[in-house]
Amino acid sequence: MSKDQAIGGAILVACLLVAVFYVITLFYPQWLSEIGLISDVSGVQFWVIAVPVFIAFLAILFIGAWIGWTMATTPPPKPIEEITTEMQETKEEMKAEEPAETKMPEAPEEEKMPEKKRKP
Repeated sequence: MSKDQAIGGAILVACLLVAVFYVITLFYPQWLSEIGLISDVSGVQFWVIAVPVFIAFLAILFIGAWIGWTMATTPPPKPIEEITTEMQETKEEMKAEEPAETKMPEAPEEEKMPEKKRKP
């Protein structure tokens, strides 16, 4: 098993454990008092819902702020007219540099690439 597969398996197990904990706590919060974690379970269901919603809301706001910051700090693109003018000037320069007689370019010698060694 590779390192990536091991990390993926650990993430899978952690997510499944959190999901089971979440569902059990949402629908049966009394189990927390039965095992002695908390004594009053009256507000547990509220917090089980409120905390993930709060985290998701902050994540969405963070993504929006990041998009806004990126848009605010990115310079505007060149106008299309300027780009087409540059392309036309480049074509004209290339035509002016071409010699009167066009010669066939010589084919370069093929470079030999060293063969990769196979790992046993």
